[in-house]
Amino acid sequence: MEKRVKQAQGRDWHTHLKWLQPGLGIKRWLALLALGVVSLSLGVAFALRSLYPLPAYFYYLTLQFLPRLVRAGLFVSVGSGCIGGALWGLNRTLLAPFVAGPVLEGDYSSIPEVLYDYRRRGRGPKIVVLGGGHGQSSILRGLKHYTSNLTAIVTVADDGGSSGRLRRDLGILPPGDFRNCIAALADDEALVTRLFQYRFASGAELSGHSFGNLFISAMAGITGSFEDALQESSQVLAVKGRVFPSTLQSVTLCADIEIPKADGQVQLRRVCGESEIPKLRGHIQQVSLEPTGPLAYPGAVKAILEADLLVIGPGSMYTSILPNLLVPEIARALRVAQVPKVYVCNVATQIGETEGYTAAAHLAALERHIGSDIVTAVIVNNRLPDIHLPDDVDWVVPDLKSRKGLRVIARNLVDETPAWRHDSRKIAAVLVAFLRK
Repeated sequence: MEKRVKQAQGRDWHTHLKWLQPGLGIKRWLALLALGVVSLSLGVAFALRSLYPLPAYFYYLTLQFLPRLVRAGLFVSVGSGCIGGALWGLNRTLLAPFVAGPVLEGDYSSIPEVLYDYRRRGRGPKIVVLGGGHGQSSILRGLKHYTSNLTAIVTVADDGGSSGRLRRDLGILPPGDFRNCIAALADDEALVTRLFQYRFASGAELSGHSFGNLFISAMAGITGSFEDALQESSQVLAVKGRVFPSTLQSVTLCADIEIPKADGQVQLRRVCGESEIPKLRGHIQQVSLEPTGPLAYPGAVKAILEADLLVIGPGSMYTSILPNLLVPEIARALRVAQVPKVYVCNVATQIGETEGYTAAAHLAALERHIGSDIVTAVIVNNRLPDIHLPDDVDWVVPDLKSRKGLRVIARNLVDETPAWRHDSRKIAAVLVAFLRK
């Protein structure tokens, strides 16, 4: 019994000492509070001891050359201001993590741990992730545990499913990939994800629509613009980061695809429409945007130029990643940014896009469109479990080797359920470790 009491006391002292660890922003307010108490006490002391002289060496220290009542008023004013400022600062510091969002993710045993984690993420690196689809939301889900300074730059070429219907009916940018990113970055992710991914199963007009798509569309109608809708939606849902479109122009993704013919010849066919490209199951040679040369969203360019790390992927190479990089100003910003630029290669191939691709083939497709001197590192998965994959899906073989100007990082990145996708925590840990070296 005595041993357990001592262990409990030790844990209590350990918890109390956490208030003094660097990075909480608490010690400065405690010091200011102490200064305020001392100053206030001196002021009161001067008022009470106005008939008693102080030692000579306190003459200048205690402003003896001023009348006592003036000194009393001065010290009372300064002390009151210090105490008020300290209490305001402490209140602001202590409540900041809880005001920022309804629930903080993580296993916390004390308030100092909550404060420290909040402050740590607020001082984290500025990371920009370019892509779309589930791959982009997965990597954001992992990175938000390391930093709150995240920016997702999302493709606007989606024209299928609920997003495509809203794009055609309302004339707005497709909200689907934005919905996924907002849900991934939300503080209370479990609830927001369930809500945003909920799809209406009945009703002629609502059938197939997700609530998240309708929410963003409604917000666009209220605010008057799609970019304002994203900003307001992020504030409402306490999103830890920013979500930007690569362009505000309505663009169509087109592809030149090689289609095998019955006589063994190959026919080159041009297909337009992001949702139509994978259906042909041919070999994609090139993708482009119509109209060509759309203007980039200024916030996206600014985020790239201010980033500490630029991440391309993971995601569908031709229909999620490249549509962002085909915006000329986005590509130029990537080229001039003097920070690491990492391509995260997919774990498995994708039907209708990258069937039969190895890691080297993925990188070759990327470089064929944006140049061979932009990406400075590639992260590939080197664990290929002996499990059954969906039909026509294979593991991406990690056949890349480091070369001059390009570093290849091979790690176990697979999720367990399902194993043909990235584990968000694993890939985030690899990226942060790479940035810290």
